[in-house]
Amino acid sequence: MMCAATSPAARQGLAVLDAEEIRRALTRIAHEILERTHGGEQAVLLGIQTRGVPLARRLAARIGEFEGIDVPCGSLDVTLHRDDLRLRPARALGRTELPASGVDGRIVVLVDDVLYSGRTVRAALDALNDLGRPRAVQLAVLVDRGHRELPIRADYVGKNLPTSQRETVRVLVAETDGTDAVLIDEKATTGGGRG
Repeated sequence: MMCAATSPAARQGLAVLDAEEIRRALTRIAHEILERTHGGEQAVLLGIQTRGVPLARRLAARIGEFEGIDVPCGSLDVTLHRDDLRLRPARALGRTELPASGVDGRIVVLVDDVLYSGRTVRAALDALNDLGRPRAVQLAVLVDRGHRELPIRADYVGKNLPTSQRETVRVLVAETDGTDAVLIDEKATTGGGRG
């Protein structure tokens, strides 16, 4: 007999970050971005569709509060650059919106909710390559769950969250989901994890 703490059902919908913890993680990441980009003047934040976009906007707002600058912020849809298009159900294309300043010569910080295999980030790098030539590219993620399939590492991490391959990590953001939370669920028998 399994104890409740180790049974698969016990991890279904398990909250690992609440709204306040997400706020603190984003505040810390914003400070780290400021330090590594020497004040953020040359930074551009690009949120990877879908939940990376509101996270990027929040980071830009926090950096603005701390430094009194407007950090350009946009969105990046990587759908057509994914290497698993034929393996997954079709999904609607999102919007790619670049700030007016563009990305050429800037420090681009890609922002995503979950880093898993690294394939979404690889697709983002390909998409970014089509849009310009940044001086440098950095990666900020709210959750790094491990299990990388590609040699990709985040520069800024809100929470390192060891998971099993049988689990999925769901990030909920108030802008699209009505609440902020990070949850762990048991994976259904089919489907993949978050990229």
